Amino acid sequence: DQADFMQTARKLEATLESFGVRAKVLEVVRGPAVTRYEIQPDIGVKVSRIVSLSDDIALALAAKDIRMEAPIPGKSAIGIEVPNNEVSIVTMREVMETPTFIDAPSRLSITLGRDIAGTPIVGNLARMPHLLVAGATGSGKSVCINGIITSILYKAKPDEVKFLMVDPKMVELNVYNGIPHLLAPVVTDPRRASLALKKIVVEMEKRYELFSKSATRNIEGYNKLVADEPDKVLPYIVIIVDELADLMMVAANDVEDSICRLAQMARAAGIHLIIATQRPSVDVITGVIKANIPSRIAFGVSSQVDSRTILDMAGAEKLLGRGDMLFLPMGSSKPIRVQGAFLSDQEVEAVVGFVSGQAQAEYNEELVPEIDENGHASDEPVDELYDQAIQIVLEAQQASASLLQRRMRIGYNRASRLIDHMHMQGLIGAHEGSKPREVLITLEQYQQSKISS
Repeated sequence: DQADFMQTARKLEATLESFGVRAKVLEVVRGPAVTRYEIQPDIGVKVSRIVSLSDDIALALAAKDIRMEAPIPGKSAIGIEVPNNEVSIVTMREVMETPTFIDAPSRLSITLGRDIAGTPIVGNLARMPHLLVAGATGSGKSVCINGIITSILYKAKPDEVKFLMVDPKMVELNVYNGIPHLLAPVVTDPRRASLALKKIVVEMEKRYELFSKSATRNIEGYNKLVADEPDKVLPYIVIIVDELADLMMVAANDVEDSICRLAQMARAAGIHLIIATQRPSVDVITGVIKANIPSRIAFGVSSQVDSRTILDMAGAEKLLGRGDMLFLPMGSSKPIRVQGAFLSDQEVEAVVGFVSGQAQAEYNEELVPEIDENGHASDEPVDELYDQAIQIVLEAQQASASLLQRRMRIGYNRASRLIDHMHMQGLIGAHEGSKPREVLITLEQYQQSKISS
């Protein structure tokens, strides 16, 4: 109610004056979840003085938590954001029906919600070019991911954009199985996920070879060149990982390497990453991953440290939850506060049902990750040092990772993978506590078997 806002504005001015800070409220902007009071301090009043009074202002207004934006970008005013008593829901449909989304030319346009002034926030994934979404459980992260997927389904045909979805939680993205936009069925096993990411890296390298042969610089240029031959046109690929922490527990090095290579190089090849995690700690969102994923969305987190891990600044710990987010697009110095668009499970199912009814899902066999019964990737490339490692082990008639490390000057992980591979092929025995592994064949027998095969 307007009268309530004016009363709060007077209260704000009086509170500041009681601490010896002269300032006046210029404007009141009511958003879906918070109301922003724009304050202009008198000449000579330091901004830091007003910022330091945030707890006293929250006390005077009996507010749950207030967030300050000092100064508001593009205005000579300080923004004080006070939560509304009642949050008005922003629905996905109302944002999708705005001209901002309808007229967006990109196939990778995504709807996020409305900002404090009620303006619809529509991003372009091609410009981002990768997105990191983080926040505590129940803060609205999965709804945001569903919104992003639905936006792209509305904008793009199956031959224009393809998805690879990785969902170690097994419940969030399984609903999308069967849509024609999928490259492979939703991947739920973390080991398979690691392999799927490696295969996308190979796909990226293939695309760069195509670009180099056709003298084009990126996917747009290449697709224009082959526009007359529809079967040669390359689709954009959007990789969605919902819960990075689970993958990092199983295969941290492989996953981090793949994500970093994709984040550094994949933009021109038309491959984009969206990574979600609810544990924004440094061992999950490592420095290398963060450096290569410039666009971020932070939902409510529990501490300022978590907020700094996601956004490199405090602020996300003051969010209200339930879709309240800070969106930091690439190249922006300050995040935008957005109330996320809500999409119910029934709506997601209805969209998936409609899209699945339009066409049959055709999976790309090369990108379906296969794993054998030992838990190893069936087509994982053999290390180029494998033959040399066998030579060393059979000559020494002892098998250990430390031996390979010393002789071949390689790291422990690589050496132990080589030893595991030899065990799988039956060249050496199983690991038995502190005893060295038994070498089962001699060098002559191995060379003989190679000649005969």
